Amino acid sequence: MFHPNILVIIPAFNEENSVGKVVREIPAGLAAEVVVVNNNSNDQTAVEAARAGATVLHEPIQGYGRACLRGIAYAQTRQPAPDIIVFIDADYSDYPAEMPALVKPILDNRADLVIGSRALGNRQRGSMTPQQVVGNWLATTLLRWLYGATFTDLGPFRAVRYSTLLALDMRDQTYGWTVEMQVKAAKLGFRSVEVPVSYRPRIGHSKISGTVKGTVLAGYKIITTIFKYWQ
Repeated sequence: MFHPNILVIIPAFNEENSVGKVVREIPAGLAAEVVVVNNNSNDQTAVEAARAGATVLHEPIQGYGRACLRGIAYAQTRQPAPDIIVFIDADYSDYPAEMPALVKPILDNRADLVIGSRALGNRQRGSMTPQQVVGNWLATTLLRWLYGATFTDLGPFRAVRYSTLLALDMRDQTYGWTVEMQVKAAKLGFRSVEVPVSYRPRIGHSKISGTVKGTVLAGYKIITTIFKYWQ
Protein backbone atom coordinates (compact mmCIF):
# COMPACT_ATOMS: atom_id res chain seq x y z
CA MET A 1 0.00 0.00 0.00
CA PHE A 2 1.25 3.47 -0.91
CA HIS A 3 2.20 5.60 2.10
CA PRO A 4 2.64 9.21 0.98
CA ASN A 5 5.55 11.26 2.23
CA ILE A 6 3.80 14.30 3.68
CA LEU A 7 5.67 17.36 4.91
CA VAL A 8 3.78 19.92 7.00
CA ILE A 9 5.00 23.52 6.94
CA ILE A 10 3.85 25.92 9.66
CA PRO A 11 4.90 29.58 9.33
CA ALA A 12 4.98 31.17 12.78
CA PHE A 13 5.52 34.67 14.13
CA ASN A 14 5.10 35.12 17.90
CA GLU A 15 2.81 32.11 18.39
CA GLU A 16 4.30 30.64 21.58
CA ASN A 17 0.87 29.96 23.08
CA SER A 18 -0.54 28.06 20.11
CA VAL A 19 2.16 26.53 17.92
CA GLY A 20 2.70 23.54 20.22
CA LYS A 21 -1.03 22.75 20.14
CA VAL A 22 -1.01 22.78 16.33
CA VAL A 23 1.99 20.45 16.11
CA ARG A 24 0.68 18.02 18.70
CA GLU A 25 -2.77 17.75 17.12
CA ILE A 26 -1.54 16.70 13.68
CA PRO A 27 -2.79 13.10 13.39
CA ALA A 28 -0.14 10.59 14.38
CA GLY A 29 1.53 8.87 11.47
CA LEU A 30 0.18 11.30 8.86
CA ALA A 31 3.25 13.48 8.37
CA ALA A 32 6.77 12.28 7.79
CA GLU A 33 7.97 15.58 9.24
CA VAL A 34 6.47 18.74 10.70
CA VAL A 35 8.43 21.92 10.08
CA VAL A 36 7.83 25.17 11.94
CA VAL A 37 9.41 28.21 10.32
CA ASN A 38 10.13 30.71 13.08
CA ASN A 39 9.65 34.04 11.32
CA ASN A 40 11.69 36.43 13.48
CA SER A 41 9.66 35.79 16.62
CA ASN A 42 10.69 37.58 19.81
CA ASP A 43 8.93 35.11 22.10
CA GLN A 44 9.30 31.38 22.80
CA THR A 45 7.75 30.19 19.51
CA ALA A 46 10.84 28.24 18.47
CA VAL A 47 11.20 26.62 21.91
CA GLU A 48 7.55 25.55 22.05
CA ALA A 49 7.63 24.19 18.50
CA ALA A 50 10.73 22.11 19.21
CA ARG A 51 9.24 20.89 22.48
CA ALA A 52 6.19 19.65 20.55
CA GLY A 53 8.43 17.65 18.23
CA ALA A 54 8.71 19.90 15.17
CA THR A 55 11.79 20.63 13.13
CA VAL A 56 12.43 24.36 13.62
CA LEU A 57 13.79 26.56 10.86
CA HIS A 58 14.55 30.25 11.16
CA GLU A 59 13.60 32.97 8.68
CA PRO A 60 14.86 36.27 10.11
CA ILE A 61 13.07 38.55 7.64
CA GLN A 62 9.39 38.85 8.47
CA GLY A 63 6.82 37.96 5.84
CA TYR A 64 4.31 35.14 5.52
CA GLY A 65 5.51 34.25 2.03
CA ARG A 66 9.14 34.38 3.11
CA ALA A 67 8.45 31.86 5.85
CA CYS A 68 6.66 29.54 3.43
CA LEU A 69 9.48 29.85 0.89
CA ARG A 70 11.98 28.96 3.59
CA GLY A 71 9.98 25.81 4.27
CA ILE A 72 9.93 24.92 0.59
CA ALA A 73 13.69 25.43 0.32
CA TYR A 74 14.08 22.96 3.17
CA ALA A 75 11.76 20.48 1.45
CA GLN A 76 14.03 20.56 -1.58
CA THR A 77 16.91 19.24 0.53
CA ARG A 78 14.98 16.22 1.79
CA GLN A 79 15.55 12.71 0.48
CA PRO A 80 13.32 11.13 -0.43
CA ALA A 81 11.43 14.18 -1.65
CA PRO A 82 7.97 14.71 -0.16
CA ASP A 83 4.89 13.76 -2.17
CA ILE A 84 2.59 16.33 -0.58
CA ILE A 85 3.13 19.61 1.26
CA VAL A 86 0.53 20.78 3.77
CA PHE A 87 0.47 24.39 4.96
CA ILE A 88 -1.30 25.32 8.19
CA ASP A 89 -1.08 28.44 10.34
CA ALA A 90 0.41 28.38 13.82
CA ASP A 91 -2.41 30.29 15.53
CA TYR A 92 -4.66 27.24 16.21
CA SER A 93 -7.58 28.66 14.21
CA ASP A 94 -7.62 25.63 11.90
CA TYR A 95 -8.14 22.07 13.09
CA PRO A 96 -5.05 19.90 12.45
CA ALA A 97 -7.21 16.82 12.96
CA GLU A 98 -8.92 17.60 9.64
CA MET A 99 -5.69 17.13 7.72
CA PRO A 100 -6.59 13.63 6.40
CA ALA A 101 -9.64 15.08 4.63
CA LEU A 102 -7.47 17.83 3.18
CA VAL A 103 -4.97 15.47 1.55
CA LYS A 104 -7.50 12.86 0.43
CA PRO A 105 -8.35 14.44 -2.96
CA ILE A 106 -4.64 14.34 -3.83
CA LEU A 107 -4.28 10.75 -2.65
CA ASP A 108 -7.32 9.84 -4.75
CA ASN A 109 -5.68 11.57 -7.74
CA ARG A 110 -8.59 14.00 -8.05
CA ALA A 111 -6.61 17.14 -7.33
CA ASP A 112 -3.21 18.76 -7.39
CA LEU A 113 -4.12 21.56 -5.00
CA VAL A 114 -6.66 21.41 -2.17
CA ILE A 115 -7.87 24.50 -0.34
CA GLY A 116 -9.49 24.14 3.06
CA SER A 117 -12.55 26.35 2.68
CA ARG A 118 -13.81 28.14 5.76
CA ALA A 119 -16.73 29.44 3.70
CA LEU A 120 -17.95 25.87 3.07
CA GLY A 121 -17.19 24.58 6.55
CA ASN A 122 -18.12 25.33 10.14
CA ARG A 123 -16.88 28.81 10.94
CA GLN A 124 -17.31 29.80 14.57
CA ARG A 125 -18.64 33.22 15.46
CA GLY A 126 -15.81 35.72 15.74
CA SER A 127 -13.25 33.55 13.98
CA MET A 128 -13.10 35.91 10.98
CA THR A 129 -13.51 39.67 11.02
CA PRO A 130 -16.11 41.28 8.73
CA GLN A 131 -13.31 42.71 6.60
CA GLN A 132 -11.83 39.22 6.16
CA VAL A 133 -15.19 37.85 5.01
CA VAL A 134 -15.71 40.70 2.53
CA GLY A 135 -12.11 40.51 1.35
CA ASN A 136 -12.39 36.78 0.69
CA TRP A 137 -15.61 37.31 -1.24
CA LEU A 138 -14.06 40.05 -3.38
CA ALA A 139 -10.87 38.10 -4.07
CA THR A 140 -12.64 34.86 -4.99
CA THR A 141 -15.09 36.78 -7.18
CA LEU A 142 -12.17 38.31 -9.08
CA LEU A 143 -10.56 34.88 -9.41
CA ARG A 144 -13.77 33.59 -10.98
CA TRP A 145 -14.18 36.54 -13.35
CA LEU A 146 -10.55 36.74 -14.47
CA TYR A 147 -9.39 33.12 -14.31
CA GLY A 148 -12.54 31.00 -14.23
CA ALA A 149 -11.44 29.58 -10.88
CA THR A 150 -14.33 28.60 -8.61
CA PHE A 151 -12.76 29.13 -5.19
CA THR A 152 -14.77 30.24 -2.17
CA ASP A 153 -11.83 31.03 0.11
CA LEU A 154 -8.15 31.97 0.27
CA GLY A 155 -7.76 29.83 3.38
CA PRO A 156 -4.20 29.18 4.60
CA PHE A 157 -4.94 25.51 5.46
CA ARG A 158 -4.08 23.79 2.19
CA ALA A 159 -2.39 20.78 0.64
CA VAL A 160 -0.50 20.66 -2.63
CA ARG A 161 1.26 17.98 -4.60
CA TYR A 162 4.99 18.66 -4.26
CA SER A 163 5.66 18.52 -8.00
CA THR A 164 2.81 20.99 -8.52
CA LEU A 165 4.21 23.34 -5.90
CA LEU A 166 7.57 23.41 -7.62
CA ALA A 167 5.92 24.05 -10.99
CA LEU A 168 4.04 27.04 -9.53
CA ASP A 169 7.38 28.76 -8.90
CA MET A 170 6.09 30.67 -5.90
CA ARG A 171 7.57 34.14 -5.45
CA ASP A 172 5.44 36.30 -3.16
CA GLN A 173 7.10 37.08 0.16
CA THR A 174 4.25 38.65 2.10
CA TYR A 175 0.45 38.75 2.08
CA GLY A 176 -0.07 37.68 -1.53
CA TRP A 177 1.23 34.15 -1.00
CA THR A 178 -2.07 32.26 -0.79
CA VAL A 179 -3.75 33.96 -3.74
CA GLU A 180 -0.60 33.67 -5.88
CA MET A 181 -0.78 29.90 -5.47
CA GLN A 182 -4.43 29.81 -6.52
CA VAL A 183 -3.97 32.17 -9.47
CA LYS A 184 -1.02 30.23 -10.83
CA ALA A 185 -2.76 26.89 -10.37
CA ALA A 186 -5.70 28.20 -12.41
CA LYS A 187 -3.47 29.66 -15.14
CA LEU A 188 -1.40 26.50 -15.49
CA GLY A 189 -4.41 24.20 -15.53
CA PHE A 190 -3.75 22.28 -12.34
CA ARG A 191 -6.72 20.55 -10.73
CA SER A 192 -7.90 22.50 -7.69
CA VAL A 193 -10.65 21.49 -5.30
CA GLU A 194 -11.93 22.73 -1.98
CA VAL A 195 -12.92 20.76 1.10
CA PRO A 196 -14.92 22.21 3.99
CA VAL A 197 -12.85 22.91 7.10
CA SER A 198 -13.75 24.13 10.55
CA TYR A 199 -12.44 27.45 11.83
CA ARG A 200 -12.31 28.92 15.33
CA PRO A 201 -11.08 32.18 16.89
CA ARG A 202 -7.32 32.18 16.92
CA ILE A 203 -5.20 32.14 20.06
CA GLY A 204 -3.70 35.57 20.57
CA HIS A 205 -3.93 38.72 18.49
CA SER A 206 -3.82 38.69 14.68
CA LYS A 207 -0.90 40.59 13.19
CA ILE A 208 -2.86 41.20 9.97
CA SER A 209 -6.62 41.37 10.46
CA GLY A 210 -6.16 42.64 14.03
CA THR A 211 -4.86 46.01 12.86
CA VAL A 212 -6.10 48.58 10.37
CA LYS A 213 -2.66 48.80 8.75
CA GLY A 214 -2.36 45.03 8.40
CA THR A 215 -5.84 44.72 6.92
CA VAL A 216 -5.25 47.47 4.36
CA LEU A 217 -1.82 46.17 3.33
CA ALA A 218 -3.04 42.59 3.04
CA GLY A 219 -6.08 43.60 1.00
CA TYR A 220 -4.01 45.73 -1.34
CA LYS A 221 -1.43 42.99 -1.86
CA ILE A 222 -4.07 40.33 -2.55
CA ILE A 223 -5.88 42.43 -5.14
CA THR A 224 -2.70 43.54 -6.90
CA THR A 225 -1.44 39.95 -6.99
CA ILE A 226 -4.66 38.82 -8.66
CA PHE A 227 -4.23 41.40 -11.42
CA LYS A 228 -0.47 40.91 -11.68
CA TYR A 229 -0.84 37.50 -13.37
CA TRP A 230 -3.83 38.42 -15.52
CA GLN A 231 -2.58 38.52 -19.09
